[in-house]
Amino acid sequence: MGRRGYPPEFRRKVLDLIEAGRKVADVARDLEISDQTIYTWRRQGRIDRGLEPGLTSGEKAELTAAKRRITELETELRATRRAIELVREVVPQKEIRGDQGDGRRRDPGRGRLPGGGRVGLRLLRLAVPAARRHGRSGTPG
Repeated sequence: MGRRGYPPEFRRKVLDLIEAGRKVADVARDLEISDQTIYTWRRQGRIDRGLEPGLTSGEKAELTAAKRRITELETELRATRRAIELVREVVPQKEIRGDQGDGRRRDPGRGRLPGGGRVGLRLLRLAVPAARRHGRSGTPG
């Protein structure tokens, strides 16, 4: 019937027949399934009950789902990277003053003020004493 083609109820009934004492070869022949399939089901049943080490059916299902999701995400990532490559070929990168080729502006450096070194007139008026602004020296005369 193929991979995962047998319903869980059928598997359980087959395992019940084996546990009741019937031989695996006889059950496999009567039901027209592989005896290896029955051995696999029996081993998985023992793992699920904690009698043998291994991944339980739930853990296997979770792992399969995770692998499927990883494959989907890797495919999406490849598509996104390819789209970015295509956009870069078509759209030229913006020129930025002080461009370093990687899209970042240069650091203005320590001690430099933003604004290209221009200081506002108001700021200068505050810095220069009032007496000097009006042509008087601050020394007695």
